[in-house]
Amino acid sequence: MQTYRLGKTGPDVSAIGLGCMGMSGMYGPSDRAESIATIHAALDAGINLLDTGDFYGMGHNEMLIGEALKGRRREGAVISVKFGGLRDPVGGWNGFDGRPVAVKNFLSYTLQRLGVEYIDIYRPARLDPNVPIEDTVGAIADMVKAGYVRHIGLSEVGVDTIRRAASVAPIVDLQIEYSLISRGIEEKILPTTRELGISITAYGVLSRGLISGHWQKGRGATAGDFRAYSPRFQEGNIEQNLALVEKLREIAEAKSVSVAQIAIAWVAAKGKDIVPIIGARRRDRLTEALGSRAVDLSPEDFAVIERAVPKDAAAGGRYPEHMLQHMDSEK
Repeated sequence: MQTYRLGKTGPDVSAIGLGCMGMSGMYGPSDRAESIATIHAALDAGINLLDTGDFYGMGHNEMLIGEALKGRRREGAVISVKFGGLRDPVGGWNGFDGRPVAVKNFLSYTLQRLGVEYIDIYRPARLDPNVPIEDTVGAIADMVKAGYVRHIGLSEVGVDTIRRAASVAPIVDLQIEYSLISRGIEEKILPTTRELGISITAYGVLSRGLISGHWQKGRGATAGDFRAYSPRFQEGNIEQNLALVEKLREIAEAKSVSVAQIAIAWVAAKGKDIVPIIGARRRDRLTEALGSRAVDLSPEDFAVIERAVPKDAAAGGRYPEHMLQHMDSEK
């Protein structure tokens, strides 16, 4: 597995990361044994970047990863954790907390749930509008000095916040959605991260399964599945979006690869500073994603793909409107 340095000062990570969120219910039920087996298979295949959030399953995801890592060499995993999401007992959302005292509190619980002595990359999941980003990043920097965190990342923030955060401490990466049908970072955010020497860890490269080639209309109505209220999966939008997938399928079949492999390879080929995070919950989906590493896209391939799936061709936003209004990356 090829590795890349995150940012100027970050860790060396595999060219593909494993996003573990879906193993804790965000996309409907998942199988615990299969989830752990998938994490093991990823590590055995050379994937060392494991991405999670302390609010995924209200701590369930961290405990799952902790169980999967038992008996394995700690240095073999680069654990990336998002923090700050506030939830209630029924899974509802109550905003984000980026206060310095909260940073240290969240971190303490994360270390315990994962069963580790340090976190490789620690990042606020979203910008807390009531707390200057300098204060939040400064608190993480204190934890770096204390040895509980190795590196600092950001998630879903815009250009001004990125610059302000980077003025306080080294930022190794920005985690943000990026895919064939979510290309909003290309205009301002990506040029800024490249100017500052900050990598991108791209989640949603298959748009939550929508452009995986496996999705069918009518799925995703399970309670607790984000796609049940995601705009791109709703009646009136899903038909247009799946039509784009069929165009992509024609290109994939011509190259004897899968739709998912084309979509992942497209993101990966956008630069060595971009690492796709693959949300595989099963070993077969992981195997398919790993196959994207063998997909070689020529300039002609890029042109064909982007004619088939033009920028802004998707119907519906990547999040519901009320959520987008509070995302700093959308401002």
